[in-house]
Amino acid sequence: MEIKIGIQHVNREIVVDSAQGSADVEQAFTDAVSSDGVFTVTDVHGRRVMIPAVKVAYLDLGEENARRVGFGAV
Repeated sequence: MEIKIGIQHVNREIVVDSAQGSADVEQAFTDAVSSDGVFTVTDVHGRRVMIPAVKVAYLDLGEENARRVGFGAV
């Protein structure tokens, strides 16, 4: 699933391709905001993106089973 994360006072958004479901990402963000903690997302390669929850402007959660284009889609 593609997750777009907007950061306050930053022109570009962060795009993460994650294997986590939208409900899991939403719950992780809600927990991070309520505890004034760090929002963490893991991408499909195992890398973690950590952002202070108070600095997140928005989350755009894409389709979970989006169709891939290209030779790697087979």
